[in-house]
Amino acid sequence: MKVSFENPDKINGLLTITVEEEDYKDEVEKQLKDYRKRANIRGFRPGNAPMGLIRRQYGEGAKVDSINDVVGKALNKYIEDNKLNLLGHPMASEKQQQIDLDKPAPYVFMFDLAIAPEFDLDLTDKDQIDYYDITVDDALIDRQVVMFQRNAGHTDNTAKEYDATQNDLLKGDLREQKENGLVLSGVSLMPEYIKVDDQKKLFDGAKLGDIITFNPRKAYPDNDGEIKALLKLGADDKVEDHEGDFTFQVTEISRFVPAEVNQDLFDGVYGKDVVKSEQEFRDKIKEGLSNQLVNDSDYEFYYNVRKYSEAKVGELTFPDSLLKRQLIESNKDKKNVEEEVEKNYAGSIKALAWELMRDKLAVANNIQVQDADVKAEAAVATRAQFAQYGMTSVPDNLIEEYANKMLSNQESARRLASDAIDRKLVQALKAKVTLNHKSISLDDFNKMIEEQNKAE
Repeated sequence: MKVSFENPDKINGLLTITVEEEDYKDEVEKQLKDYRKRANIRGFRPGNAPMGLIRRQYGEGAKVDSINDVVGKALNKYIEDNKLNLLGHPMASEKQQQIDLDKPAPYVFMFDLAIAPEFDLDLTDKDQIDYYDITVDDALIDRQVVMFQRNAGHTDNTAKEYDATQNDLLKGDLREQKENGLVLSGVSLMPEYIKVDDQKKLFDGAKLGDIITFNPRKAYPDNDGEIKALLKLGADDKVEDHEGDFTFQVTEISRFVPAEVNQDLFDGVYGKDVVKSEQEFRDKIKEGLSNQLVNDSDYEFYYNVRKYSEAKVGELTFPDSLLKRQLIESNKDKKNVEEEVEKNYAGSIKALAWELMRDKLAVANNIQVQDADVKAEAAVATRAQFAQYGMTSVPDNLIEEYANKMLSNQESARRLASDAIDRKLVQALKAKVTLNHKSISLDDFNKMIEEQNKAE
């Protein structure tokens, strides 16, 4: 067997494998003997069929399988032995000639290989990168207190008069003002969400038992869906048949009441007697927000590391034609695949370039991820999800249960492994490069992130 490799431009490789009969004939004979042992041919006991008959029936298939096996092993061995950093997978070369296996060897197989571009990248204390420290001020703590109050709040149905400032929910009976019009009971309505002011003001100061005449079409001029929901219309019912006035008689006023800032709230958020005063409560909130916002600061630092690295490395050259062929081949069942690949190619290459840079930085900083790291990442992601709903004291066994569910999904597990690499890389680089610390409020930080996302 002869294996040769051409790589004149360093990114497009042509691997040629020439297979002689000596390379595969022993494997063919082995397969045919195995077929003979298992073959159930009429007129012969198992294992006693003539070898000539076996060769006529199975010889061609055994030859094809053996050659494919020999070529596959040779291909993988060359890539591994020569440490070729491939992008994607080998593809049958566009230079490949038709192979007629009915003719005697040699047979020539040619493969196009997309090779990753070579570059150097490492970051040291000579590299200065921005790091944003998000300040936790009283206004931010106040917002968190309000969130906890709302999460622990309740609905009060004893109000006698509608108060627009409280976002009250009205319940009542709805009657269409025409013959044989709709009559609906127990209809819920939030006047604060009415789109048109003159219709909204009709409900100001409404009391239990009051009857308000309004027009749903005028209240929601551009939203048929809202009208259908209010009037409980079916999918086939037409809004146009109900564009007149309706009366709404108030039967109940529901008002959301936030929880008081007291020991019950402290215990509900942080556990029994962990916090015993409002100041301790605010201090605990500040501590939690500070820890939580470090993740946001680290995320932005990671973004800045990426931008800094991309500028330092410069534009990389890729085997574009071959990579596009790979993308088209892997998505060949999709409609307009060539157009989609062309449209999205620039973004895909940008992501691929950063992936190569990140891997280079991970190797330079000896970043390795074990199963325990991925499990820890799943736990962090799970706690973050609970925290979004104000649940900061979730038992460890519940965290573990949800984290394991996340890890049972292969795609989620791969994403978490990648996140674990990113987290370790961030910690390594924070200790290695020179950080240009900048203080920023959370609002300004969020505006900055929003502008970055728009730019991306």
